[in-house]
Amino acid sequence: MELVPTKRLELYSGRAHPALAEDIARHLGVQLGEPNLRQFSNGEIHCRFNESVRGADVFIIQTHSVPVNDSILEQLIMIDAAKRASAKRITAVCPYYGYARQDRKAEGREPITAKLLSDLLKAAGANRVVSVDLHSGQIQGFFDGPVDHLTAMPVLLEYLAGYDPQELVIVAPDEGRAKVASRFAERLDAELAVVYKKRSHGVVEAREVIGDVAGRRCVLIDDMIDTAGTILAAADILASRGAGEVWAMATHGVLSGPAIDRLKNSSLTRVVVTNTLPVPPEKQIDKLEVLSVAGIIADALDAVFEDTSVSDIFDGDNQS
Repeated sequence: MELVPTKRLELYSGRAHPALAEDIARHLGVQLGEPNLRQFSNGEIHCRFNESVRGADVFIIQTHSVPVNDSILEQLIMIDAAKRASAKRITAVCPYYGYARQDRKAEGREPITAKLLSDLLKAAGANRVVSVDLHSGQIQGFFDGPVDHLTAMPVLLEYLAGYDPQELVIVAPDEGRAKVASRFAERLDAELAVVYKKRSHGVVEAREVIGDVAGRRCVLIDDMIDTAGTILAAADILASRGAGEVWAMATHGVLSGPAIDRLKNSSLTRVVVTNTLPVPPEKQIDKLEVLSVAGIIADALDAVFEDTSVSDIFDGDNQS
């Protein structure tokens, strides 16, 4: 007698960004499970799933938002709980992957924390990782298991599709983002420009623009806006070169420290980010728009569960 096992998808979320997890669950047509997360008086985190996960395909969603270390440890604890409860496969869903900017040793005696975090996820029991727009594509190589590197490009492209491509110039804020900006420009049939910058003692200085931006709507494309130094340096030089309007678009709205005040008082007329990270009310300024990536994450999780291609969802644009 041949027994055909029944596949079960169980979806859980940490406390870093429950609104995104709920949106992903709605797209998948499933209910979020209850992990019963609580904190002891000394700050330690406890987790106990309400339902059995034995033999299930478990997806644990946690974006690594402030407080970053708490968010990461909470996800690790949930993964460990699922492993010890005999889950068949555990996927760590990290819309924003923490510590990603420390992906190499720029100087001696420095850590490579992007690799450290991948080791921690594996040690906790994660069989697979799903993330959106890693700071650098090579971070995928830090994992011994499969990584599904998603991109918010379809969401951002859909937003820009309503504008005349002849009016748009897609701008890379530095040389490192030129490849990504080139993909946007190609998909939109728009012009491309690149800002050359120099960073000295933590201060970003934009030096020159390669490309024609005079009188055009310039759209800066980056993976994240943290303190907004890079974006604003690029916006200022674009304005000085006669740009008609300057927008900024990024996947991750980290928006730490002076970012909101800087953006509010900048030459940027529009700032677009996605909801890989929560944007609290005090950071929701008039020129800021937040787009949802819940649909593309849900499609990717469904493909992982059904063992079909994730790359096909993005026409291969996620492979970098």
